[in-house]
Amino acid sequence: MRFEVFTGAGRRRDWPPEVKASILAESFAGQETVCSVARRHGMSPSQLFTWRRQLRKQMESQSVAVPAFVPAIVDAVVADEPAPAIQRPKRRRRSKASAVELEIDGVAVKISRGADAGVIAAVIEALRATR
Repeated sequence: MRFEVFTGAGRRRDWPPEVKASILAESFAGQETVCSVARRHGMSPSQLFTWRRQLRKQMESQSVAVPAFVPAIVDAVVADEPAPAIQRPKRRRRSKASAVELEIDGVAVKISRGADAGVIAAVIEALRATR
C-alpha cells in the first residue's frame, strides 16, 4: 500500500501511463462510481472525467467504436398481472410541544415538558392496570 502526504498548496502530479490506464480501466469497469475511483486514487473526479473524455476522443480519431450509451433492457409487463402496489410506512404526527410520547397496546400518551411527575406515574400505572 502506498501513501502520499501533500503539504501546502496542491501540486501537479505526473501519472505514469500504466497507472493512468489502470485508473481509467477501473472507472469504465462499472464496479463503482467514477467519483469514488478518483477519490480512492487521491485525484479530483473532474480530472478523471477529463481523462475519460480525452480517451473517447482519441478512440474516435482512430475510428474505434465508442459506445455513447449502455443499452437498457426492459421486461414486458404482463397485462393480467397488476403491478405491485408500493406501500409507504404510515407516519404519525408528533406534537412538537410534547417531550415524551409513549404507546402502550395501541394507546398513545403524550407528556409535555414540565408535566407533574405524580400525574405521569399515575397515567402509566393506569395503563398497566388495563393490560
